[in-house]
Amino acid sequence: MTMSLQAQQNLPPLIPREVLFGNPERASPQISPDGRLLAYLAPHNGVLNVWVRTIGQRDDRVVTDDRKRGIRIYFWQPDSRHIIYLQDQNGDENWRVYQTSIETKQTRDLTPFERVQARIVAVYPDIPDRILVALNNRDPRLHDVYRVDLKTGKLELDTQNPGDVADWVADNELRVRAAEVLLPDGSAEIRIRDNERSPWRVFLKWGPDESFGGIAGFTQDNRRVWLISSVEANAARLLEVDLATGKQRVIAADPQYDVGGILVHPRKRTLEAVSFVRARTEWQIIDRSLEPDFAALRKVRDGDISISSRDLDDRTWIVSYVVDDGPVYWYTYDRRSRRAQLLFSNNSKLEKYKLAKMQPISFRARDGMTIYGYLTLPVGVEPRDLPMVLLVHGGPWARDTWGYNPMVQWLANRGYAVLQINFRGSTGYGKAYLNAGDREWAGKMHDDLIDGKNWAVKQGIADPKRVAIMGGSYGGYATLVGLAFTPDDFAAGVDIVGPSNLVTLLQSIPPYWAPIKATFNKRMGSDEEFLKSRSPLFRANQIKKPLLIGQGANDPRVKQAESDQIVEALRKANIPVEYIVYTDEGHGFARPENRLHFYAKAEEFLAKHLGGRFEPMGEIRGHSGVIK
Repeated sequence: MTMSLQAQQNLPPLIPREVLFGNPERASPQISPDGRLLAYLAPHNGVLNVWVRTIGQRDDRVVTDDRKRGIRIYFWQPDSRHIIYLQDQNGDENWRVYQTSIETKQTRDLTPFERVQARIVAVYPDIPDRILVALNNRDPRLHDVYRVDLKTGKLELDTQNPGDVADWVADNELRVRAAEVLLPDGSAEIRIRDNERSPWRVFLKWGPDESFGGIAGFTQDNRRVWLISSVEANAARLLEVDLATGKQRVIAADPQYDVGGILVHPRKRTLEAVSFVRARTEWQIIDRSLEPDFAALRKVRDGDISISSRDLDDRTWIVSYVVDDGPVYWYTYDRRSRRAQLLFSNNSKLEKYKLAKMQPISFRARDGMTIYGYLTLPVGVEPRDLPMVLLVHGGPWARDTWGYNPMVQWLANRGYAVLQINFRGSTGYGKAYLNAGDREWAGKMHDDLIDGKNWAVKQGIADPKRVAIMGGSYGGYATLVGLAFTPDDFAAGVDIVGPSNLVTLLQSIPPYWAPIKATFNKRMGSDEEFLKSRSPLFRANQIKKPLLIGQGANDPRVKQAESDQIVEALRKANIPVEYIVYTDEGHGFARPENRLHFYAKAEEFLAKHLGGRFEPMGEIRGHSGVIK
């Protein structure tokens, strides 16, 4: 089953996998608080590290020395002389916090504990030599808050977890003032204290049907908080709440879409803008003085704008532009002159190729509910009777968004239509949309995927005999469900770190997920027989279409046993399955060598079963994939 010669000739040139899935050339630029230096991520000896340059000069130098996984999470210490970054071991998500001196390039491990996960709680510009970090070193289920002296490296216990706190929030003086708690019945509450010596009190409480929310920050005077909440509304609104009186004021709201995020002045701590992720990301300006800035930025490039970083004097912004058919572009923006200057893109090689456009779509599910998503069509061919990949997002309490996606562009370039569906249970569309997914794993959530596939067929876009289902995490689970529960709907499936048995999945979640266990029980179900009825493992003998599985050996969320057990069941039933385990990966493939290896395998697999194009695999050095 291959694409016609005419169709292949009309497609643009093959984009090499190395361009799509290799390391970015540069990424994640951040200006130092004093405005003198620019940090960014770029490869050093093939591994992502932090580089620094002086603004206005070409003295770029690498300052960190990660040699394996690559750094992805970093930020400036407020003193503008150090970089703080997080790193784990082979994907185990037991993050450690490291501090690197810009001047000496010396790196210090600030949280040198085995099998302990560190989380950053708070960093504030006016306190340059101290941060708050949460560690689960006392009890693996619970994170306590520690003060870290960034001069000496000394750790001191600040706030002990009483046994049920999922998240901590500090005020603008680096005092832990708020605790976000998930209760055993799935409801949530926020506890507040006036200072470190004051007792905690319940401040707000809401039921299990409210969408995810919480405290987005403290106001400048530390007397009020900005709260994201769906209480008394369908979609989560941004409220300002007085801590003494409880009085609430609505700042920003949309009847359908949840608040996405907020923009706060780096020094004054005043609220400036609120984002909503609708079909695309849009900003609602709160501080009118920013309107000329956003007006100027919108003229620079047609893309979704994000303010990535700012100096403390708020003179220079680092602004990113996400487009659907090109790399991410970053600019420096001078607020005084209102001029933007291109810094770099994350992947200039992409500019040589013709990429596909991503269009927002919606359709009616079989029960009448409107479901949203995105469709990407290959360039150069008529969008009729195409092979299609249904690419399912993870979470599932997340969503697909508009913009450049390497997997989407890879598939479209190979000749496939790509359909991404924000099935019920996805976030961002309000609580009615979210709650419609409760106890609907392999139920109505899967019906939405099938209804979306059928919509694309009915539109004449997709050839019903040449549709594959693919995804990671929940998307991997959805792939297994697609082949086991609806075996005639797909020609093939690609599962990346997907669970096969919901019972064993919930039994093996990381210990520090204990505070959110009630959320799983509400949204997935807790009865063992019910969970089994929604688990692909127990319908493995119904799978009859080709399946490729990729798994990380150190995955803390979806253990390797989830893939092992369904592969064993399939092989016992003499059902063919291809299975690759990456020995130095966790929940997804962070190392480019492993991404390149798996997607080369997936590309050949899809070409064989759907008929698209593929780039020959060639030699891929340094990957850890073991074919089982």
